[in-house]
Amino acid sequence: MKSIHNSHDQEANAAAQGPSPRLVFLLASGAGLSVASLYYSQPMLGILATDIGVSPVRIGLVPTLTQLGYALGILLLAPLGDRHDRRNIILAKAILLVLSLLAAASAPSLGVLLFASLAIGLTATLAQDIVPAAATLAHASRRGKVVGTVMTGLLLGILLSRVVSGFVAEHFGWRTMFVLAGASVAGIGVAAWRGLPRFAPTTTMGYPALLGSLLQLLARHASLRRAALAQGVLSVGFSAFWSTLAVMLHGEPFHMGSSVAGAFGLAGAMGALAAPLAGHLADRRGPELVTRVGTGLTALSFGIMSLAPLLSPTAQLWLLGIGAIGFDLGVQATLIAHQSIVYGIDPQARSRLNAVLFVSMFIGMASGAALGSALLAQWGWVAVTGMATLCALASLLVRLWPARREARLAAG
Repeated sequence: MKSIHNSHDQEANAAAQGPSPRLVFLLASGAGLSVASLYYSQPMLGILATDIGVSPVRIGLVPTLTQLGYALGILLLAPLGDRHDRRNIILAKAILLVLSLLAAASAPSLGVLLFASLAIGLTATLAQDIVPAAATLAHASRRGKVVGTVMTGLLLGILLSRVVSGFVAEHFGWRTMFVLAGASVAGIGVAAWRGLPRFAPTTTMGYPALLGSLLQLLARHASLRRAALAQGVLSVGFSAFWSTLAVMLHGEPFHMGSSVAGAFGLAGAMGALAAPLAGHLADRRGPELVTRVGTGLTALSFGIMSLAPLLSPTAQLWLLGIGAIGFDLGVQATLIAHQSIVYGIDPQARSRLNAVLFVSMFIGMASGAALGSALLAQWGWVAVTGMATLCALASLLVRLWPARREARLAAG
């Protein structure tokens, strides 16, 4: 009980002062560099397939297992943030992530690389210990903005990782990229050891009860179910695009290298920079509005990309860049709004609530990576963008459905 009282004191101190800009920067950098580990492989898939000597469909298992590992790690490990000091968890995961990245760098075969990819996914979940830490330290009236700022670091890590890995893989080799990734995470681990405060646990539940409470939270809170479903469906299309872009550009009519595929991450990064604005808007106007605008923008962006085959190769590239800006902005704004909804449900269960949201999101990511590779191989790029458009429309429907139901109840 004493630790729980201490957590209340910590919450009160956070409300009075909030995290310093330096600490927010550390949290944002840690989230970005750790989650980037999930995405370094995507622009390198063409090079990986050629170097290892496997088909594009088989190499698609690399991002699939990475995303599945992340979902599994969030489910099994992220809830521990409510039971133990998040600082210790972050430091332990940083060490294991470095080892996993080095294992990928030295992988002699696809089998070893797939095992390392699963381990990378499991340990990169330290990003999902950092985000609830930011929510705990922030004042309630500024939680959306602080979480949005940390999420900007996380999202930039996702998007810029593709730019960096595409360039490094093409000029220095894919193994070098994994070594550099391990070094960056090691640096964050040292900075976290020196700069992160300690976090008192908010529950004394045992591990089985902690995991069981995930289902209880999901059953108890309709807003959590809607957020998890909408973000999960949206993530299918998001992941399908990024997991197949490098393979598509590698073939006809473009014949482009990994650095060009990675450069599209710069377009997406422009959308990620708007994350704090989305959090600020969620604080002022409510997160529900942000979810609808975000899912609608995503559907529109994927929809216009479906027109690409009607254009010249140069025009197609411009359309892809514009679409990437639009759908990344939409997806990230929707995620920030969903986090604002979820973190407000129960302050004592933020790690578990976050786990439910992100398990759904990364199950969608893993499904999108596998489905996107199959659709590209069977029916081409139009099938990938068409599926992504349908996913975004389904997510929008999920966000509109409660409002329609409530309106009918009010009218009755």
